[in-house]
Amino acid sequence: MCATARGTVAEACIPRLSSGMPGNWHELCDPSRGPWLSDNEVFVVDASYRDTALRYCTEDLPEASIPGARLQKILECLQLGRPVTPLSLTFLQKEGLEALHRLAAGGLPYDRFREAALAEQVVRIEAASAAKRAREAEDQARQFAAQEKTKLALEQAEAARRARESDPKYVARIKHRELRARYSIDTYVEQGCFSRLMEILKRVDAGQRLSDDDFFWLSAAGKNYFTEKLRAAYHHLEAKFFASEFEKTQDPWAAVNASSHYRKCDRAADADSILATISVDKQGSRKLKSALRTTHGGVMRDLGRPSDALRLGDEAHAYRPDDYRPCTLLGAVNMEMGNYALGQEWYAKAVARGATEESVDKDLRNILVRADQAKSAAMSEFLLRQDPARYAWVRKLRNSDGAAAGRSQRGSVPHYPADPKARTTPFA
Repeated sequence: MCATARGTVAEACIPRLSSGMPGNWHELCDPSRGPWLSDNEVFVVDASYRDTALRYCTEDLPEASIPGARLQKILECLQLGRPVTPLSLTFLQKEGLEALHRLAAGGLPYDRFREAALAEQVVRIEAASAAKRAREAEDQARQFAAQEKTKLALEQAEAARRARESDPKYVARIKHRELRARYSIDTYVEQGCFSRLMEILKRVDAGQRLSDDDFFWLSAAGKNYFTEKLRAAYHHLEAKFFASEFEKTQDPWAAVNASSHYRKCDRAADADSILATISVDKQGSRKLKSALRTTHGGVMRDLGRPSDALRLGDEAHAYRPDDYRPCTLLGAVNMEMGNYALGQEWYAKAVARGATEESVDKDLRNILVRADQAKSAAMSEFLLRQDPARYAWVRKLRNSDGAAAGRSQRGSVPHYPADPKARTTPFA
């Protein structure tokens, strides 16, 4: 920046900053009025650099106060009275610093330089301010355009959403999805099953009983969609129907059916409330008396009252010693209480009276999966010691995840061939 030999600038021609200032010099050169500085540029400037920039009316230019910047080095040469290189002179001319160029070239005394430099600075500052205002206007225009574009996109999206949501097909699709979710049907529904399944769900959701055909379809072709929640809803509807029938007719068989369905949707207390209103002793049929005691015993079993369940089961067996259903109840309750040998005796009596080993094993499986870990282990050991071949499924059950899946299931429920007008008479 500085020539090696004395050049055209004489130190004597540059007076000190403390004298010869015009009255408005500080106003013109005060960097606090710096709208011409870049908004995101902040400089921590050494006082000597700042003083030098002020001296040469370039404090509005950031490069004048940045150590090592080309303009700062040129000002440093001038301040030290060193000659400025031809390249630096060309740089000053290129940057439009004509007064500083003439001063550095020795063609202008300092007082005249200052007058010309201040005039240049005013023009420069005004140009910088105008450029800043233009940039701000452009930024605002861009922001406004972006906001308008976003607004338009949102309006279009909203219009598309309204149009989509008013489409009957879309509305139906959303309702179908919500309906499936309500009954925890998260598996893929085969195309051939979809229409029938949705009609079934709509009826259940509206509180309408299913037809026999629909129930059998759910139990067979549609079994993958017969979820626990859907089963509970189905049994609740059936329970309310039979409870209503009992209220209208006082037919005890309706109470038996209502009780069975209430148990299957975890409403054993509702079943107890109905059965408690019936006087068994006043019933003429021993079959009906046994049925009422057996189903009430099952309710007591669900409510965690095994002693009451055993008492009612014994009474039911006394009414009909040849019926396997009370035996099944007594077998299940004794197994749950840990009376495994006695429980198996009652199950053997149930088989001798018409129950199948398959139904007994299903009952035992459900008891196992609902039992806590200690009881499940003890019962498993008992069954395997008694007949390892018949109860081989116990080992598989203990080593599988099936136990967790079955904990919410009720025990198997024997059926009374009761009122032929009733759809089902689940019992036990």
